Amino acid sequence: MSFIRLSNGRRIGDYLRPYFVAEMNTSHFGNLEVAKSMIDQANDAGCDCVKFQSWSADTLYCDSYYEENKMAKRVFAKFSLSGNQLKELAAYAKDKELDFASTPYSIEEARFLIEDCDVPFIKIASMELNNTPYLTKLGHLGVPLVLSTGMGTLEEIAMALETIRLTGNENIVILHCTSLYPSPPNIIRLQNIMGLRNEFPQYPIGYSDHSHGIEIPTASIAMGASLIEKHFTLDRSRIGMDNHMASEPDEMRAMIESCNKVYESMGGLDRLLSQEEKEQSSKMRRSMIARKDISSGHALDDKDIEYKRPGFGIPPSETSLYIGKKLSRSISAGNIIYSSDFE
Repeated sequence: MSFIRLSNGRRIGDYLRPYFVAEMNTSHFGNLEVAKSMIDQANDAGCDCVKFQSWSADTLYCDSYYEENKMAKRVFAKFSLSGNQLKELAAYAKDKELDFASTPYSIEEARFLIEDCDVPFIKIASMELNNTPYLTKLGHLGVPLVLSTGMGTLEEIAMALETIRLTGNENIVILHCTSLYPSPPNIIRLQNIMGLRNEFPQYPIGYSDHSHGIEIPTASIAMGASLIEKHFTLDRSRIGMDNHMASEPDEMRAMIESCNKVYESMGGLDRLLSQEEKEQSSKMRRSMIARKDISSGHALDDKDIEYKRPGFGIPPSETSLYIGKKLSRSISAGNIIYSSDFE
C-alpha cells in the first residue's frame, strides 16, 4: 500500500496507524488564547496535528461580494488569524510535540507557513480542486500536500493530481470528503476511500469527516484510511462558521480511541492464530470419547465413540484413522481416547 513522508519524517500511509488532525477552522473565533486552549485539548484527546486556516478577508472573496454582503468582510476579518498569531501557535503546538498545519488561501500564505511556521504539510481545501494555477504554484513549493476532494468529480480529482504531479511533487495524500456541514450519512459514500485507492494507487487515501458523531470516521479505519481530519471546538453551542458540527474534546478523544481500536484489530490478510487462541483450541474443541466401556484388544467401531470437550485427545477430523484399529488398553465410558491407546 502507498505511503508518503511528511516534512518532519512522519509516515502517512494506507492501513498504517492513522494520523489524526484536529481541524480548528474558526472555532477559536479569532481569539489567540482560545486557540491555545484548543491546542491543549486536542493534545489531551490524542490528536497528532492541529490544523488552522490561513486566510484574510482579502484572500477569500471579491470586492463585489463584499459590496453586496456588507457584514461579511468584518466577520471574516474578526475570525482570521494574523501571521504573527499563526507563528505563535505553531511554536506553542511544537512545545506540546504536536504537528501544526494550516490551509492557505494564497501562495503567499503558503510560503509563510513553510518558511515561518515549519509546517509538515500544506492542506489544500476542496474549493481549490479546479484551481490549477494555484495547484501548480503549491506543487512547486516542494512540500507534502494533503488534498481534499469535496465537490469534486473523479475527472477533476485526476486533473488536480496531474497538475501537481507535473511540478515533480508526488508527495500527496488524497482525502475523501463531502463538503456539506454537517454531512448526512446517506451522501458520504465512504467506500469512495477504496474507489480512490483503486483509481490512484500511488497515493495514500484519508478521510476528511464532516458528519456528526464518531461512527463514520471509525468505519473509515477499516477501509485503511491513512489520515482522519475532523472539525474541533471547545463549545459546540456557540454560534460560528461550522462550529455547530465540530467535535468537542470528549467526542474527539472517543473517536481517536475507537479508531485506534479498529486499527489494532485489523491485522492482515494472512490467516494467523495467536498463541492464546491455539491454547483456547485445546480447551474448546472436541475429542474422541468412549461412549461405553471398551475392552483391550477391541477393534474400534464408530458406535463405540462420541465427541466431547476438551480437545486434548483425537480430534473428530481424524476418526477414520482409528476405526478398525485394536485398543492396547481398556477404556471406561466417558473417558478420552488417545492415539497412544492403540496397538
